[in-house]
Amino acid sequence: MKFQEYPYVRPDLAALENRFRTLLDAFERAETLESAAAAFEAINAARVEVSSMLAIARIRHTIDTTDPYYKGEQEFIDEQSPVYQGLITDFYKSLIASTYRPQLEAQWGRQLFDAAELALKTFDPSIVEELKEENKKVSEYIKLVASARIEFDGEERTLSQLAPYLQSTDRDTRRRAADARYAFFESNEETVDAIYDDLVKLRTNIARKLGFRDFTALAYARMDRTDYGPEQVAAFRKQVLEHIVPVASALHERRRERLGLDKLRYYDGISFLSGDPKPKGDPAWIVERAKAMYADMSPETDEFFGFMLEGGLMDLESKKGKRVGGYCSFIGTHKAPFIFSNFNGTAHDVDVLTHEAGHAFQAYLSRDFAVPEYIHPTLDACEIHSMSMEFFAWPWMESFFLEDTAKYKFSHLAGAITFIPYGVAVDEFQHVVYANPEMTPAERKAAWRDIERKYLPNRDYDDMPFLARGGFWHQQQHIFKSPFYYIDYTLAQICALQYWKRANDDRGEAWASYVTLCRAGGSESFTSLVRLAGLRSPFEDGCVSSIIGDIDGWLRGIDDKAL
Repeated sequence: MKFQEYPYVRPDLAALENRFRTLLDAFERAETLESAAAAFEAINAARVEVSSMLAIARIRHTIDTTDPYYKGEQEFIDEQSPVYQGLITDFYKSLIASTYRPQLEAQWGRQLFDAAELALKTFDPSIVEELKEENKKVSEYIKLVASARIEFDGEERTLSQLAPYLQSTDRDTRRRAADARYAFFESNEETVDAIYDDLVKLRTNIARKLGFRDFTALAYARMDRTDYGPEQVAAFRKQVLEHIVPVASALHERRRERLGLDKLRYYDGISFLSGDPKPKGDPAWIVERAKAMYADMSPETDEFFGFMLEGGLMDLESKKGKRVGGYCSFIGTHKAPFIFSNFNGTAHDVDVLTHEAGHAFQAYLSRDFAVPEYIHPTLDACEIHSMSMEFFAWPWMESFFLEDTAKYKFSHLAGAITFIPYGVAVDEFQHVVYANPEMTPAERKAAWRDIERKYLPNRDYDDMPFLARGGFWHQQQHIFKSPFYYIDYTLAQICALQYWKRANDDRGEAWASYVTLCRAGGSESFTSLVRLAGLRSPFEDGCVSSIIGDIDGWLRGIDDKAL
């Protein structure tokens, strides 16, 4: 059955609650371990049914945000998901208090119970209305960005469709495209500021109602960070500032020189005067080569990608009304991952396909876990799978980029390094914002600009007032939709770069470690999964400095001006 044929029925939450309460009562009253385990499994089966319907509705809504039916379903989800979350919270309470906890923990693993204990701190019936409002505000932002219709070169385009012009070798085209992009955000500046202001205050109020000192502490609990906190993340940002920012700055200077510019401007995002590397075919051509790549990569990836193609489990091309960005979802009733992206004719198409395929491959290998929490790990570990898959795909990049393969590899690895300072900047910004929830929009923008200067000293906005006053973050969806998520990309990138090095030394050993990591799903915490894979934790002092030298050496060994 293809995804388009998957049946969708709006969950009857009243009926679900009755069923859920009956199962929960059976779990709490169980007189034997066997009957408790049976009730536990029945509760999880009910959860999978509901989460699958919610996933299908969300996917179909993001594919076409103008579809009135699935727009209505998304509104229903925004309204009712806090109610469903309340049922899960009651389940977690029973799980933690169970007489059979030691035996269940031995059978299902400690991670579920650690996550349950954290989750109990993040919900109370008194915050349901605020959670509903938070969902609505996030959807309002997503819909606003998806609604962009930008006139450019005589044609109406979405933000994703504008992206290729931002990588034009013609500087005036890049400038006009960047100006068109930021004109959209500037024209909606007050609206976006108001949405974010509401979100900050809502989230702060929720946190205080739950007994947290601020939203930051609540956000870490929401993200199941059982084994590290803001202090460890701050120490990691310090490693980045000391060891990666200088390398990233040198890479930007090399880029300025090979572009022959006096200085890099906000519209100079390209890497090469001869043009940034692009895949040499259309989306169907890319998918055919991806199919051949995954068939060659390993038996596991061959089986996985065949499953995705046969099930129609990818929606890759950009189109009007489609949400921007990319993601991977999972439909439990069909044990099926789903890949969503917006191809735009740039190298990003290959990057996003391999990236989201990394998420989907992990979910495919973990699909038989009976505990829903174990299908995916926490988001920090999730991104190891995706970013590492981008590097494991390197031996096949010639089939996508042909004569531009060396150019692609240089820009891909350099981009991984230059991304990390931006990622930690986004994280530090959110720590500042939620520590000071009464900041005005202007003060938030000023704070962002100060943080940019710290981690991204090469940025020059002197002729773009919107960016100069600190508006760049308005386009970063994670800040609105998934607060404090973005640091996960940087933590995972450090792990993925370790895989890049290990694959160069012994690809077989590196791949075996990666498959082991994927099969473990979410059955362990982030640092435990890192240990399981034989990787160094990004929080470990000296981790960043231990890998940046090899990468910097490889990049310095490339004559980038000849590419």
